[in-house]
Amino acid sequence: MPSDPSTTAANSPSSSPSGGAPTGPPPQGGSPEEPTARWFRDGVEYTLLGTAHVSRRSVETVRAMIRDGDFDAVAVELCSTRYRTLTDDEGWQDLDVFQVLRQGRGGMMMASLALGAYQRRIASQLGVEPGAEMRAAIEEAGERGLPVQLVDRELGTTLRRAIHRLPWWQRYGIIAGIFLSLLSREEVTEEEIERLKEGDVLQETFRELSDDSPRLYEVLIAERDRFMAARLRAENAGAEGRRVLVVIGAGHLEGLGGHLGEGDAEPEAELAELDRTPPPSKLWKAIPWLFVALVIAGFVLGFQRSPELGWALVATWVLANGTLSALGVLLARGHPLTVLTAFLAAPLTSLNPTVGAGIVTGMMEAWIRKPTIKDLQSLRDDVTELSGWYGNRVARVFLVLLLSTLGSALGSWLAGARMVTELIGS
Repeated sequence: MPSDPSTTAANSPSSSPSGGAPTGPPPQGGSPEEPTARWFRDGVEYTLLGTAHVSRRSVETVRAMIRDGDFDAVAVELCSTRYRTLTDDEGWQDLDVFQVLRQGRGGMMMASLALGAYQRRIASQLGVEPGAEMRAAIEEAGERGLPVQLVDRELGTTLRRAIHRLPWWQRYGIIAGIFLSLLSREEVTEEEIERLKEGDVLQETFRELSDDSPRLYEVLIAERDRFMAARLRAENAGAEGRRVLVVIGAGHLEGLGGHLGEGDAEPEAELAELDRTPPPSKLWKAIPWLFVALVIAGFVLGFQRSPELGWALVATWVLANGTLSALGVLLARGHPLTVLTAFLAAPLTSLNPTVGAGIVTGMMEAWIRKPTIKDLQSLRDDVTELSGWYGNRVARVFLVLLLSTLGSALGSWLAGARMVTELIGS
């Protein structure tokens, strides 16, 4: 094992990282306090700079290294979505709420907003927004005419793969892990700040789950290390002699370096594998339809025994689904017509797994209370507080979607249990 990654031979499958910064001096413009490492691969020299996502010092170091170093390109730990969020403050003005709902991306969009709100809450406390060092890298590269390479995997893909890896009962923990941060009014603790300095924002958001779930850690951290290494190799293929500064969170420094030094998979094949959302298992896809079949069988059995029992079962289903879904809309402070829509739609959508109650109620809320340009302009700031989710019409659409969906799901299970009881007791 070499003692200094900067001396690692290119394409050497037996080489491995030293597990930290090089033993020699840091690259020009760097700081002894900022972890750095050099790796050579396919004729390209990669200088990895491990940053703290909430540190002014990291911002200054990034600027100094780009300004004083001799690099041909700058790579950053960003996907295209996070890049637009950082660089286009007016990007939310182009959001088409109806299109998002029709495409079934409402839940993912709400998760993205909630994660952004968590980061902005940290920024308001510390005066440094998570990702400020990435913005600095982009700005400095632009001033010097250096190409910027976006090497991280799309946030939506990472979240979908994370959800797919978890058992169904832990999937709700991901939702809780995102949205509990909105309900908390406590300041970020010193311990959390130190972990953010050394780790990863996504991992910190789901810390309790990722600590207990190796599979979740694999998706949030280890897979992204592999993805970024493959992306770097693909972006710089055939560019022998190029020098690339790679700005990443310190928590990725060792893993990314290891894959750059040792990974032998073809970059394109690696990217295709890690960028794919595995389809749900046949059993998982069958469960909703099996549940619907059991409910309908319960109706049939009830009417066979007596019309009174059959209509009683129908009433149980309608009242449980409709009432709890409507209650969810009320909790989201939706329009009265949206509340009525939830009550009428939920019992029907619960019998059709391809359509969720939240999509219907979300579109109704957006149609009745059409979002304004002002709502779109202030969306990112409004969602940093729970009150903003109620005051902003765009945010409230997603809140209606979430709470009415949860209400309908809870109503389905309660109604199913009640129907079983009524059938047994008849």
